[in-house]
Amino acid sequence: MKTNTLQSACLLIVILAIVVSCERKQEPVTFTGFTQGTTFVVRYFGNPDSSAVAAGIDSVFRLINETASLYDSASIISKINRNEPVGLNPVFERLFKRSAEISAETEGTFDITVGPLVKAYGFYRKKQLPVDGSKIDSLRRLVGYTKVALKDGRVVKKDPGVMIDFNAIAQGYTVDLVAEFLEGMGLHDYLVEIGGEVRASGAKPGGDPWVVGIEQPAPNDSAAQVVQQKLRLDNRSAATSGNARKFFVRNGIKYSHTIDPQTGSPVHHSLLSVTVLASDCMTADAYATACMVMGLEKALKFINGHPGTDAYFIYSDPSGHLKVQSTPGFSKLCIEKP
Repeated sequence: MKTNTLQSACLLIVILAIVVSCERKQEPVTFTGFTQGTTFVVRYFGNPDSSAVAAGIDSVFRLINETASLYDSASIISKINRNEPVGLNPVFERLFKRSAEISAETEGTFDITVGPLVKAYGFYRKKQLPVDGSKIDSLRRLVGYTKVALKDGRVVKKDPGVMIDFNAIAQGYTVDLVAEFLEGMGLHDYLVEIGGEVRASGAKPGGDPWVVGIEQPAPNDSAAQVVQQKLRLDNRSAATSGNARKFFVRNGIKYSHTIDPQTGSPVHHSLLSVTVLASDCMTADAYATACMVMGLEKALKFINGHPGTDAYFIYSDPSGHLKVQSTPGFSKLCIEKP
């Protein structure tokens, strides 16, 4: 599963060509900053009180942090992971229920209990920890989405050692919550991006669409960012997951940050990056992670089996050359055809 770091944002979607000249010469209202260990950008066209919009966005970030942050010891998820009594809020319940649904849909390739394995491989804090096979085996018994359930307003675990991690879905859900807030303020032409997860609505003045770009997989964290593909984002959400920047090598073995919950090991396949389009960013976020676990063939079959969802895959062929494959619905949105 993926981690929320500033550098992970570089892997994902980059926003392109936001400000354009138009007949009304109107420019968007823009808010930028840091949240959830990464950057965010909110742009919209409209005339509400900008201070009220800023306060509302900040309240969304604060609510998510209080609910799902693993770095806040007072958050709901932290208390649940310590097996302390805590009341749940609607945000936690929505995250949990949608996670359970997607875990079932993806046959466990998306799993909010995989966090201890990600931590054991050293991906949370980017420390290359020794890979202890016996420790990995012992942690696997605590991993499995069926080992936790929501009953009567509380989380029930089959083993107290089971821990929950919403990192692979909370960022997308935050995008959705900000979008819902903007809609409530009467704003319908906007783009919200957090760490590369993005949702767009409406258009720019004059009808020009919101345009985003997908980064070409890079060989390491310090490599320059290069746009692989541009596309229109017409009232949809997009999320990207990939392994190109997030791995380490020890004793000649490459360890990907994407962990297969069912094997307890980093995935080993040719898929480098997947961008998923869906109506909501929470779904796109989780599906992208699941697809990275599945690999190209299974992921393509999964996406094609979910109407309203499209995807763009970047993978390497046996010679190490980059190749792409996308669903027909995705190709229609590409400004430059893949």
